[in-house]
Amino acid sequence: MKRTNQSSPLSGAIFLFRAKRLDRMKVIVWDGTGLVMTYKRIDGAGFVWPQINDGVVTINRSQFEALFESSDWQRVVPRHVRKPVAV
Repeated sequence: MKRTNQSSPLSGAIFLFRAKRLDRMKVIVWDGTGLVMTYKRIDGAGFVWPQINDGVVTINRSQFEALFESSDWQRVVPRHVRKPVAV
């Protein structure tokens, strides 16, 4: 498998691993000094997971935060901020 910059832990990508029961996840992220792993389990029905294509899920930061908090990540709309233009 050819490794791309996005599949490198040092690229800033966040790696999520879910359990078969959908109520547990592991998160691996590089914090600048080393890899950090977080484990989260929720009671009830479990997390609502995004569609997986070829083993990869692409969501933005706001959607990830909602997923991690077991909120409805699908209702999160990213805010688009215009860059200032020189006058």
